[in-house]
Amino acid sequence: MHVLGICGSPRKGATEYVLRKALETLESYGFETEFFTVRGKKLNFCIHCDRCLKSGECTFRDDMEDLREPMKNADGIIMATPVYNGGCSAQLKAVMDRTRAFLATEPDFFSGKIGLGISVGGDRTGGQEYALLQIITFYILNGMIPVSGGFFGANLGATFWSKDTVEGVKEDEEGFRSLRKSIKRFRESLLRYRQTP
Repeated sequence: MHVLGICGSPRKGATEYVLRKALETLESYGFETEFFTVRGKKLNFCIHCDRCLKSGECTFRDDMEDLREPMKNADGIIMATPVYNGGCSAQLKAVMDRTRAFLATEPDFFSGKIGLGISVGGDRTGGQEYALLQIITFYILNGMIPVSGGFFGANLGATFWSKDTVEGVKEDEEGFRSLRKSIKRFRESLLRYRQTP
């Protein structure tokens, strides 16, 4: 099975670090993984012009097209974001909004895929859960099955306290516990719901 990891951070740092750790764990279980980062990419914001609804094509020609096939082929998607002003990054939100063009031609583009969220905040309680809610809302709206690590520490997904450094996130034992719990349920859900008959 194939898992796509999307890093919503515009810089190389803590969010990319923990997402790569998540993908490495899945690889150790035999999953194929693919990594996409918004860093250095040209991603215009959706302007809701409805061109995609009328013609099946997005107004913009940019790096969003590089995500069409990986998203379509993925059995599971993990979106990871730094916390910006109590929510997900603008770059990750642009990715979510721009999938409207994919859905315009294929309404079931995401149906049945398993989704997981990871959020990384500079403060221990800096908006990680709200950022995860934005990711979960995207999954629900598009027919995906969102999963988390469950109660006692990973209610909505994996959350990290980075203290604004990669070194800080590496020291966050509670964050990695939430990631282990979340990856366990993500893997179990992939095996349960994405098995071919």
